[in-house]
Amino acid sequence: MATLSVTHTEAITLNDREQGGTKTYTVASIADVMKRTVACTASQTTTVAVFNDTVHGAAGAIDAQNSKYIRVTNLDSSNSIELAIVGAATLYQVKLAPGESHVLGSADDLMLAEADTSPSFGTMADIASIQVNPSSNAVAVEVFIAST
Repeated sequence: MATLSVTHTEAITLNDREQGGTKTYTVASIADVMKRTVACTASQTTTVAVFNDTVHGAAGAIDAQNSKYIRVTNLDSSNSIELAIVGAATLYQVKLAPGESHVLGSADDLMLAEADTSPSFGTMADIASIQVNPSSNAVAVEVFIAST
């Protein structure tokens, strides 16, 4: 077992004053890490991670309950990607510019996608998969998932 340490740093000086900050948090009892670089084909959707209630519940699955930290980074230097966080019945999508990352906690009870602008703050659902669409450009993404 090991402890994962995550540090987010913003560095910016405006009007001769430092306006950025650094925040660090730790996740204890990490027993498994999956880190991979995935080549995403132009104009195709690529599934970069699959989650399930158990690791044997689906081919290549990561246990949703045991996952504690998830990061997807667009490694391309000039092209954006669309990233989909897919649950059993809904999904949400974000656009990642070159070099940007999307960071999540545990895949268990993490997401609730809604089709309106009034948050219900209802029951959260597990992530079923993470998918990338690079539009008309081939790109690479890095996926890092730490689990207990």
